[in-house]
Amino acid sequence: MILKNILFFAFFSIFIISCSKQEFEVDNDNDGVENILDNCPETPNPNQEDVDADGIGDVCDDFNDKDNDGIQDDLDNCPETPNPNQEDTDNDGMGDICDSNPTNIIFCENGFANGYPCNGYDLLARVDFAALDPFTTNSSALSGNDSWGWTDPTTNKEYALVGLNSGVSFVDISQPTKPIVVGFLPTATVNSDWRDVKVYNNHAFVVSEATSHGMQVFDLTKLRNVTNPPQTFSADATYTGFGSAHNIVINETEGFAYPVGTSRNGTYKGGPLFINIQDPLNPNQEGGFLNYAHDAQVVTYNGPDTEHVGKEILIGSNETEVVIVDISNKSNPIKLSSIAYQNVEYTHQGWFTEDFKYFLLGDELDELRAGNKTRTIVFDFTDLDNPKHHVDYVTNNAAIDHNGYVKGNLFYQASYTAGVRIIDISDIQNKNLTEVGYFDTFPTNDATSFNGAWNVYPYFESGVIVISDIESGLFLIKKSE
Repeated sequence: MILKNILFFAFFSIFIISCSKQEFEVDNDNDGVENILDNCPETPNPNQEDVDADGIGDVCDDFNDKDNDGIQDDLDNCPETPNPNQEDTDNDGMGDICDSNPTNIIFCENGFANGYPCNGYDLLARVDFAALDPFTTNSSALSGNDSWGWTDPTTNKEYALVGLNSGVSFVDISQPTKPIVVGFLPTATVNSDWRDVKVYNNHAFVVSEATSHGMQVFDLTKLRNVTNPPQTFSADATYTGFGSAHNIVINETEGFAYPVGTSRNGTYKGGPLFINIQDPLNPNQEGGFLNYAHDAQVVTYNGPDTEHVGKEILIGSNETEVVIVDISNKSNPIKLSSIAYQNVEYTHQGWFTEDFKYFLLGDELDELRAGNKTRTIVFDFTDLDNPKHHVDYVTNNAAIDHNGYVKGNLFYQASYTAGVRIIDISDIQNKNLTEVGYFDTFPTNDATSFNGAWNVYPYFESGVIVISDIESGLFLIKKSE
């Protein structure tokens, strides 16, 4: 009986070994790798590739994760380096951790940013005319002029409004290193080198020196709904109470627009018109001031002259002098005072300091005609009825100063061939103004000529600064960190 049991177990062991050998030699997918060793036994993969070393061959692994950061390789913006948060600052599809320039910013280094002279300000992007107005076939015939900005109160996206001789371009700069031209509003009549745009209550108001242009009104909230940019837009309304205008000023506090530089043959001889735009699509003129103005600033005054606090004050740059007018009563504007200055050539444009104590003025032709260097004339406006000259700030540059704006303790001045100059005015009371930065959009030279930076818009909360350039289109810059 013992011998019988021994023979049975011996036979059973030989059977088991034989079956195991057969199983070991099975290769279902015929890839030369037996099933028992194959990391994907049903699909041929003779190389047994397994990038994430999880024991499942790549060819049949639904979740390859080479860097073991929990993100599938075909979804991972940096599949070779762990980055579970998938941070991508410039939204270029490449994770910051493996992106040599995660911001796409062209830094100001050794005095240049991509060939543009600079000091303290980096280049975020440039948009040329072919992109700004893609509907004009001959982009070489295009030129730039004024610019402004709008922040969508719903989406918080920032948009640059860029004037061209052919119309206005609307550019989404919410990703400032990758701006998107959303659409274009063509001129109301013909092309003109002079076009100006300002914003009130989510509407853009556009004027031009083009014949019979009037004032176009465009609902900026339409920019939210563009799915296939760029789009050609039409004005939502056009005010035709005047033909051409050099510029437009808006006091957003009061809801009034003030076209200036209209026809000298008109009722107000080119002086500012008082247009109620509180209902943006139904503008209504309520008066004007009889005194030609090339440009102006209008504010609801809250400065040191207590007699005029709460009044609506217009500061007109009127070719040969600066005029201060109380326009609170649109049917009865009251001239408070005026002031000229030495070597007047063309009183062009100016801006209040934020405390309303000083007014910084540019004379557009003094560099050209008088031969002086770039000059900013500063007035003491602490008494609106008795303004005084405070100081002339003169640089070592020969460029012509154009439009300038104040934000905080900085004065941003578009100076044609010298680009945009940033001037510290924190000690203006003691007559000390100091250039603290610049970005030159016209690197060819700094000659006394009408080339280069036309306008600068420094008011975006993000710190992005818009520059519109006559020859080169739109620049976006930002203070270096």
